[in-house]
Order: sequence, then C-alpha cells, then structure tokens
Amino acid sequence: MSDRPAKDALFDAFASVAHGLGNGRRAEIVDVLAQGERSVDEVATEIGQSLANTSHHLRLLAKAGLVRSRRDGVRVVYRLASDRVGELWAAVRDVAASHVAEVTVLASEYLGDRGDVESVSAPELAKRLSRGDVVALDVRPQVEYVASHIAGARSAPVGELSSRVDELRGQGEVIAYCRGPYCVYADDAVRILRKRGLEARRLDVGFPEWRRAGLPVADGGGS
Repeated sequence: MSDRPAKDALFDAFASVAHGLGNGRRAEIVDVLAQGERSVDEVATEIGQSLANTSHHLRLLAKAGLVRSRRDGVRVVYRLASDRVGELWAAVRDVAASHVAEVTVLASEYLGDRGDVESVSAPELAKRLSRGDVVALDVRPQVEYVASHIAGARSAPVGELSSRVDELRGQGEVIAYCRGPYCVYADDAVRILRKRGLEARRLDVGFPEWRRAGLPVADGGGS
C-alpha cells in the first residue's frame, strides 16, 4: 500500500506553520507577542487593524499552533505558544533580510538613515550594566516592560521621553532599546536624548534577542 497520502498529510501539516506566518499582519502580530502577552484590542491597536481583522489573524495563528489564548475577565489574551515560535520568527526575518533583496530596500525606507544613531552590542551593554556605568532605557510600551525587560533597565516609553529627559541627566550614558532590529523606538529615543544634550546610543538588537542570548532579564514592573 502506498504511503503517499500519509506523507502528503504530514508535510501539509508542517507547511501549515509557514502558512500561519504567510501574511504581513500575522508576522507583525508574532513580533508584538514576542515582547509578551497582549489582549486582542491591544494587538489591534499595535498593528493598526480592526478588532475583527485582528481576531481573524489570531485565530489563524492559533490554528497553526503558533499562539495560545486565555481569558482574563471579558478579555481574551494571547501569547506565543513557546519560545521556539519567537526563534522561528527571528529565523524567517533573518533569512528574508539575507536572501530577499527587496527587504533591504523596504527596511531602509521604513527605518530611514541610521547614520546618526550609534549602536552598542548586547555583550557590551551587559558588561557595562554589571559595572553600573550606564543607564539601560526600555522605550517600548509600558505593558511590554512590565511583562519582561532587561534586568536593571528603566521604563520610559518613547512617547513620554521628551518630558522625562531631566530624570536622566548626570547619570551616565543612556542605551535605549526596543523590540528588535526593525523597531524605530530606540532610534527616536536616541535622537531625542542627543538633541537635549545627553550621551545616548541604541542597543543593536531588541529585547527578544537579548533574552534568547541568555542575558539577565527581569519580570514585572521592578528592575
């Protein structure tokens, strides 16, 4: 008896994971959830979609086994099914950046000229944090900081940073970080801080990459 139908079904099941990521909005949802769990309405706000469209994408991601959900009162809250999903997304993103020429062009159009924003590697930041001679600034939304953040980092969402610059004066160089290599929050934060006379650079990766590297993290609102 031929085992072709069984093999076809198996490989179709493998491909269902790729299908789950086979849409830009769903890929963006995975990028958001890599920071921590979020409610449906929070995800909708982050990706600029209606609740109906966001719920549809989340259901497809759940069907593909990439996300899980729980109820929190009347809210439905989603999270990545495992850390491996975040690793998969990072691998897909990196392969696209290396092998799809259009990605480089589109990334440049989205991120703009980064020539005025110097970066720091994760190992360098970890070393300097252990010495206490640098301020790590988490400029993601507060809810993502509360979910998990670099140990010792302070929270200052980029939208609030201009009114909080004076809190950072005289405390050493500031290293801003956000969601990942294609997140503009840290770039914007560095420009704001430098314009106000502070020494600032950005982390060359985001929080998920820091965590996957096994570097110190903290959960909850404290540091």
